[in-house]
Amino acid sequence: MSVVIAGGGPAGMMLGLLLARNGVEVAVLKKHNDFVRDFRGDTVHPSTLEALDQLGLTERFHRLRHRKVTTLNVPLGGGLTSIEAFAGMKVKFPYIAFVPPWDFLNLLAEEAQRHPTFTLHKSTPVRDVIRRVGKVVGVRCEDGREFHADLVVGADGRNSAVRQAAGMQLHELGAPIDVIWFHLTRHEGDQEDHVFQLARGRGMVAIDRGDFWQCGYLIGKGGFDDCKARGIEAFRRDVAEVAPMFADRTGELASFDTMGFLEVQVNRLHTWHQPGLLCIGDAAHAMSPVGGVGMNLAIQDAIAAANILTRPLLDGTLDDGHLAAVEHRREWPTVLTQQVQAILQRQAFDRRWKDGQPPGLLRFLIQRTAIPRYLSGRLLALGFRPEHIQEIPK
Repeated sequence: MSVVIAGGGPAGMMLGLLLARNGVEVAVLKKHNDFVRDFRGDTVHPSTLEALDQLGLTERFHRLRHRKVTTLNVPLGGGLTSIEAFAGMKVKFPYIAFVPPWDFLNLLAEEAQRHPTFTLHKSTPVRDVIRRVGKVVGVRCEDGREFHADLVVGADGRNSAVRQAAGMQLHELGAPIDVIWFHLTRHEGDQEDHVFQLARGRGMVAIDRGDFWQCGYLIGKGGFDDCKARGIEAFRRDVAEVAPMFADRTGELASFDTMGFLEVQVNRLHTWHQPGLLCIGDAAHAMSPVGGVGMNLAIQDAIAAANILTRPLLDGTLDDGHLAAVEHRREWPTVLTQQVQAILQRQAFDRRWKDGQPPGLLRFLIQRTAIPRYLSGRLLALGFRPEHIQEIPK
């Protein structure tokens, strides 16, 4: 086995597909039996859409249930401020596509399985890494099975078992927010756009899932216990206050036991690799939900890794220098993105809001002027360093 990838999320599935497409033998080990996770990111940005187009998947992707968004509507100061996020940008797909993440991942899996060098192992959580003479040479799974490989890739998310087993150290950057997740029924006549509400020190996003809204209520870091202590009635009032369109159905929130809780992490590895091991995606750098860029950054990691690693994997010449090259290429876009997210988080949840208007930079970024519109659109569309899939000579 040339490559074993732990994790069946966007980074793992995209890397597995790209390597198999290039003729590399690859196995993806997936913790669960399916891709259905309620609270996984579902914003597919233009950079990812262009990668799908390079793979010939555009038509199949657009057959998935999805919604195109070109205008970001931000309710502030009692009104609705619209940002034409991608106006004037020279991109092939000038919109964000909201798609159920399990549908997106199934698409990648189906395409990967067309290649004979690809295998997907479901319900196969990784427990440990296997070392030989100081080098990672495989993984050991919860069921006792072992997978040996020339390269192990940790793409198993922000709580990566591979990263922990390898003893890799994180640099914690901190985040001022956490998220409470819950469902509310979608009524006939509800608006079709996704809902994003922002208020003084709190906010809410609601994602259209057809017959229900998947809602994320943003609270201050460590505030979940306070919410529970105040009681479910107080929480229902808070939701109605921040998002008045849902005031008529907050009674559906029966208890906190029926909700999900995401402790937002923002961190990155000091070093993304060890001999025989590379981490990418959330395993290498957990992102804030601000901007919904995490999934797309993970996809960019996977593309860069495939571009750099395919030839040495095929030739049997892979060494630590190739793994370091992946980190070198992807580290600074990650650092810059996290810095921008940190600034916007502080602004969005700043207690100095007055008359429904945020302070300083955030107000500047949502004004309808060319410079902030272009900068925010550029970051959302492509990120700081967009990657393009390279054709590897056979």
